[in-house]
Amino acid sequence: METRKIGNQGLAAGAIGLGCMGMTHAYGTGDEAESIATIHRALDGGVTLLDTAEVYGPHTNEELVGKAIRGRRGQVVLATKFGIVLGSGASQLDGSPANARRAVEGSLRRLGVDVIDLYYLHRRDPAVPIEETVGAMKELVEAGKVRYLGLSEVGVETIRRAHQVHPISAVQSEYSLWERGIEESILPAMRELGVGLVPFSPLGRGYLTGAFQSSSVFVAGDFRRSLPRFDDAHMAANQKLVDTVTAVAARHGASPAQVALAWVLTVAPDAVPIPGTKRRAYLDDNLGAVNVHLTAEDMAELDRLASMVVGDRYPPALAKTAER
Repeated sequence: METRKIGNQGLAAGAIGLGCMGMTHAYGTGDEAESIATIHRALDGGVTLLDTAEVYGPHTNEELVGKAIRGRRGQVVLATKFGIVLGSGASQLDGSPANARRAVEGSLRRLGVDVIDLYYLHRRDPAVPIEETVGAMKELVEAGKVRYLGLSEVGVETIRRAHQVHPISAVQSEYSLWERGIEESILPAMRELGVGLVPFSPLGRGYLTGAFQSSSVFVAGDFRRSLPRFDDAHMAANQKLVDTVTAVAARHGASPAQVALAWVLTVAPDAVPIPGTKRRAYLDDNLGAVNVHLTAEDMAELDRLASMVVGDRYPPALAKTAER
């Protein structure tokens, strides 16, 4: 697998990474043995960027990733996130310097490592100036606990202000055939500043694979049950997107997932997408995207899909935490 730069600060990773969230969090019951086997298969296949977060579980996802990379640390570009904490059953934002210092120690311990390669602020805390948060993150770099800094789901102003305090290597945002909100202003600003893109949910949280026709397939506790785009009416209205992706896939002898990922890899050659999975079979399919070469006609057909999407990606309360 080719290696891609993530920003201009020296960070690089295999062209496709692995989002580990679903192994313990948000998408139903996990299977630790299969999840660890999936991480090992990913590393064997040239994946280097593994993505987790303090809040996933909480804590159990970092612990699982830590188990999986034991003895293989040299193969991994390890990314985790802080800034969302659980209290009284609800999540809260905490971008305070004190929380940055507290959170990194817990993540290092759970992951079983001495340094985190890419440390993200998971969401900007509106109660704390971004300069204060990134200032504390900068101190973690200076202390040798973190190598590179990142932000997640932030807007242009936040990126520019943060970058003045310390170079930001990556911004993690949702980006896919059906979610392109960063293209108008955020992505151009990132490229101007030399900030890399790490797209999460490049498969539309699984929808673009064609695996789901109804929300009834989601088990209790599946995060997608709370997302407007995944109610039955919106899923039915968006089926035409899946039909187009499936038709393009058929022309290439590929899967819809491979086409959706190949589109991201093609349209953003400076990005390292992190499709999430907890099963080796889906991982193997995803990695096959590097062998799918979309034509100009394919790209034009797929590019039109963004204007056809029906439904918001987040409910109102969650949407407020993501800057667009």
